[in-house]
Amino acid sequence: MFEQAFKNIDDILHKDAGSSSELDYTEQTSWLLFLKYLDALEQDKAMEAALEGKPYSFILDKAYQWETWAAPKTEDGKIDHHKAYSGPDLTEFVDQKLFPYLKGFKQRATGPNTIEYKIGEIFGEIKNKIQSGYNLREVLEIIDGLRFRSQTEKHELSHLYEAKIKNMGNAGRNGGEYYTPRPLIRAMVQVTQPRIGQTIYDGACGSAGFLCEAFDYLTQQPNLTTKDLKTLQEKTFYGKEKKSLAYVIAIMNMILHGIEAPNIIHTNTLAENLSDVQDKDRFDIVLANPPFGGKERKEVQQNFPIKTGETAFLFLQHFIKLLKAGGQGAIVIKNTFLSNTDNASVSLRKLLLENCNLHTVLDCPGGTFIGAGVKTVVLFFEKGTSTRKVWYYQLDPGRNMGKTNPLNDDDLAEFIELQKSKGDSLKSWSVDVADIDASTFDLSVKNPNGGEEVTHRSPQEIMDEIAALDAESAKVLAGIRALL
Repeated sequence: MFEQAFKNIDDILHKDAGSSSELDYTEQTSWLLFLKYLDALEQDKAMEAALEGKPYSFILDKAYQWETWAAPKTEDGKIDHHKAYSGPDLTEFVDQKLFPYLKGFKQRATGPNTIEYKIGEIFGEIKNKIQSGYNLREVLEIIDGLRFRSQTEKHELSHLYEAKIKNMGNAGRNGGEYYTPRPLIRAMVQVTQPRIGQTIYDGACGSAGFLCEAFDYLTQQPNLTTKDLKTLQEKTFYGKEKKSLAYVIAIMNMILHGIEAPNIIHTNTLAENLSDVQDKDRFDIVLANPPFGGKERKEVQQNFPIKTGETAFLFLQHFIKLLKAGGQGAIVIKNTFLSNTDNASVSLRKLLLENCNLHTVLDCPGGTFIGAGVKTVVLFFEKGTSTRKVWYYQLDPGRNMGKTNPLNDDDLAEFIELQKSKGDSLKSWSVDVADIDASTFDLSVKNPNGGEEVTHRSPQEIMDEIAALDAESAKVLAGIRALL
């Protein structure tokens, strides 16, 4: 049912002049899902209050409640088309009344961790792009048919929403930055093994995939108490996200996974000065895939001890600083970080080895990130003790990966198992830090069992080389013809 509903919504948005890509489809579906979810949450709370004989004060005024403007019903439970907005009346209400009203919650909220603040933040960041009020009416009626009441329904919806995020990443443009393959995230969570009571942080949270997977992992632990569940809801998961669309998607993704008021802040994480970080600001676990390839301005670089324009290197410094002593980090980073010879890279590797125990490096093959030609590694480290030995694992699923052959959980099963003992195999080995060149701190992936350093080139890199060779051949041929 849900899958067909999502497909029908995409078909309607595809026809609408205001939505032109998977990113737009996901964004527009998100704000509508959020309001439907909010209505379900309010109805549940009102029912609970009634059973206890207590009054319930609705967050939204009557005129802006779902059942008033989106889905007024007749006595037999069907949409009352005499009362429901449609056509130009609907878009005028949504654009000129509903969104300004919802945006105002940010100023009226008591604090950033309240559902009221999230409402204001979300509707201050996005706008309704569905231009036709008739299309919007069709979408509203589909959304109204969705149910959020049971855990089974929420679970199914969360899977479908994850699929939308994945499709958005596969669609290219800048969608890919919102999607880290879930099997890789699950492996990172299983290696760090978070426990109830620990705090988990992602300062570049994108669609909140890391926080959602960590939540799923912890909710599957045996013998959870009511207190444990409250801790997971309120005091475990923390994220920051700079981009508006990603922020909205992160909030909705966490809500669908079961967290009512996610602790996600809409901010530029790198604008925070590291020297201002205090113990109370630190976390037990950092799980992240920070953006790389970006260039940060000079004034942002001033917030960091090691100055560099590379976004990922600034994030790595941020994450190390925000970990508690004994805290664990699992960070995805471009594999060139391990061998770059520029001052910032060398200094950062030195900082990592001297201030943390970099116990594991997972080398990911090309194609791990669909649509991205770069190769990545995952750094697993513990803050507070220096590194003596680094264990490497070279992931090789034995096939070319891409949209039709993505990374799966089975591909990572051997890594997770071997990582516990850090044993040697054809794909894994250890390196003593004492044997690393102290002038460069080069941590390159060099599998002693395979001889040369293995570099899996992406299909795009191969195509680019073929194109370059073709162009060179054409030049040579043109020169020969000129001589004849």
